[in-house]
Amino acid sequence: MAKEIKVVGLGGSLAAQSNSLAALKVALEGAREAGAKTTLLDIKELNLPMYAPDLSEVPESVEQLCRTVHEADGLLWSSPLYHGTISGSFKNALDWLQLLSKREPAYLTDKVVGLISTAGGTQGLQAVNTMEFVVRALRGWAVPLVIPIPQAWRVFDKEGHLQDEKITEQLHALGHEVTRAARHFSSKVLTTPDAEQAEAQVQPLNQEEASAS
Repeated sequence: MAKEIKVVGLGGSLAAQSNSLAALKVALEGAREAGAKTTLLDIKELNLPMYAPDLSEVPESVEQLCRTVHEADGLLWSSPLYHGTISGSFKNALDWLQLLSKREPAYLTDKVVGLISTAGGTQGLQAVNTMEFVVRALRGWAVPLVIPIPQAWRVFDKEGHLQDEKITEQLHALGHEVTRAARHFSSKVLTTPDAEQAEAQVQPLNQEEASAS
């Protein structure tokens, strides 16, 4: 029996009406169409505290985030573009993934990630580029298809419904692609021990090393 593929969407913003969250939900629809079991992690609902490396007790919201991400085969990330990069709340969520350094395998090893950004202006790729750097640092694999959505106010209505069929198709395609790649990746171990050791030499593996930086 084929393994059930779990795809987790992480994103949104603290806005009352978040276009990046709306886009993420559409991409998750595509993942479900491709046969994945999906989970949505809404940045606003998670209500994460600011990341602190030396925090004595980890809040339940952080435990939920890390547990859900660790159990995922594939991920969909969606952030608004703020001042040329990802939002502070989204970056804070990614910072908390440092706790996955203690898991086996560490961080996002052999997980595939699909990337989405929404922007009010004509740019959007900067946030995608930033997220791709983070995926690489956390030992994950970003799928080649990315969906930057410029002038998002033109394609989403006030209730967060997507009005552009082409973008809807693109987001569904991203969900399909993440599911397909996650299914392929889950059938084998891609990161060899030699590669994992090399990664550990250039990326902090534990909390002590990270907090010393």
